[in-house]
Amino acid sequence: MIGAGLLVVTLRNIIHSAVAMMVCFGSLAGMYALLGAPIVAAAQVLIYLGAISVLILFAIMLTQAGDANLPAPFHPQVWVAAVAALAIVGLTGWAAITTDWGAAATTVAIVVNDVATALFTDYALPFEILSLLLLVAIIGAIYLARRPEEDERAN
Repeated sequence: MIGAGLLVVTLRNIIHSAVAMMVCFGSLAGMYALLGAPIVAAAQVLIYLGAISVLILFAIMLTQAGDANLPAPFHPQVWVAAVAALAIVGLTGWAAITTDWGAAATTVAIVVNDVATALFTDYALPFEILSLLLLVAIIGAIYLARRPEEDERAN
């Protein structure tokens, strides 16, 4: 997963970066499954690996960004990024060391029916708002990806 994540930000070809992102999402789903969270792993595969990755690939194909000459992935901001990355790694390491992992080992049994009931009863409105937000994002991507000459031919 870490290797695929590094490939996402270092590859110059945007299509290859998108495929590396899909490998990263798939690896994360495998980690969720190995940690005993099959529902989260399935959601990761369905939402991120399936929907979001396909949406990004369609956006790349529609805007023809794959043909663009991209600048080198490492720019003068590499030192700022390195300092930020080291700070994040340090904070994550500190949190991992100071956490009482024995208390975090208690498992909670969640039944799929309970999750589905909560999603479609108590959280139905936020679920529908999220679907509308994704619809607006897709319509906005199509609007931004259209070519100006298509509008002139329509007149």
